[in-house]
Amino acid sequence: MNIDSWFFIFLLLVGSIFTLVGLITYVFPPKKINYIYGYRTNNSMKSKERWRFAQHYSSKLMLKYGIFLMMISCLGLFISISETIDFYIGIMFSLFPIFLLFLKTEKAIKTKFPENEDGFANNS
Repeated sequence: MNIDSWFFIFLLLVGSIFTLVGLITYVFPPKKINYIYGYRTNNSMKSKERWRFAQHYSSKLMLKYGIFLMMISCLGLFISISETIDFYIGIMFSLFPIFLLFLKTEKAIKTKFPENEDGFANNS
């Protein structure tokens, strides 16, 4: 077993953080739009409905990605490669879910709350 693997360490740590933060924001979602706590983008902060939806959606994704990362981290225990490559692969696998979380949540917000060309919500 290769317990010193950066792949194992990074993915286990990032997966644990994702799972913990996802659980906290799912159980205790931020009630008011703020710049400190929760999933904060211009798109998610346009209305209270968008805010609530983004918090719920992103927290579920964070839980899912966190558990996935922790499961994948176990591969690092059995794979033996150069420490440098191991380090960069660990970082790459750790950053990918962050980008995926952002992309999927923004797409879900745009799908649920479509806008006209002028930026205002469709109320038809």
